[in-house]
Amino acid sequence: MIFRTQLLILLFCFSVLTAHAAKTTGISRLGYAIQMGAFSDVKNAERFSVKLQAKGIEAFYFRKDNGMYAVRFGDFSTKEKARTEAKKLVAEHLIDSYYIAPPNEVVFSRPKGPGWQKPQPDEIRKQSPQPLQPIVPKEDVEKPTPKTVNKEHDMGVIAARTAERFVGIPYRWGGDNVVEGMDCSGFVRAVYNLCGLSIPRTSSDQFKAGENVSKGDLMDGDLVFFGSSADKISHVGIYVGGGRFVHAPRRGEEIRVTEVNESYFEKRFVGARRYFQ
Repeated sequence: MIFRTQLLILLFCFSVLTAHAAKTTGISRLGYAIQMGAFSDVKNAERFSVKLQAKGIEAFYFRKDNGMYAVRFGDFSTKEKARTEAKKLVAEHLIDSYYIAPPNEVVFSRPKGPGWQKPQPDEIRKQSPQPLQPIVPKEDVEKPTPKTVNKEHDMGVIAARTAERFVGIPYRWGGDNVVEGMDCSGFVRAVYNLCGLSIPRTSSDQFKAGENVSKGDLMDGDLVFFGSSADKISHVGIYVGGGRFVHAPRRGEEIRVTEVNESYFEKRFVGARRYFQ
């Protein structure tokens, strides 16, 4: 009888822990990733991402400090597994050169440099055309020195600064077959990916994960959600301070900065979540 009671208690505790884990499912540290490309035209980076998506490979593109665009994809537990997959794609003539990005690599840790200013609400930042640089067929070609950040709060700041790097980029996530509203969550996922964190794919699942944050306690890197209710999330963006958030407004439009309390969004604000404690 005592054993049976203990067993019931253990089963109850397990069910509670399982329910708690379900609330945070989908959030994990990112492993090694594959990065390739030196595209001067964002449309070429987009097309290549769509090509990978068509093969069932979740990929995203971003603008580097030199103004060129790169494509990143994958989440591998070891560098060797990432390299094996990269070599397979090379053999299929899908990619040429590549770079294996290590876990916890901080891609963007500070503003762009002298004279760079934070983008203002609804500002569109355009890049002047640059000549296409040839891709050298050499693995791990970039080999930067990874920067790591120990404080989780600092990672939230870095997530905000990373989001600002996307401002002005016309963003389309997943090609022509993506469902309406997926671009905004895909953009958010891409930003967190560059910060070493894998988060849920859709805005509704993103809203279910992380720590609940009140509007008055928003910090850099928090996600802000909009919709008609908590069960009907239709939009998400990344808070970057000063009452502003960065988001992908509509399919194919350029990513921009907008006030959280702008009339349209203020009426539809549902809540916020924090993934970095």
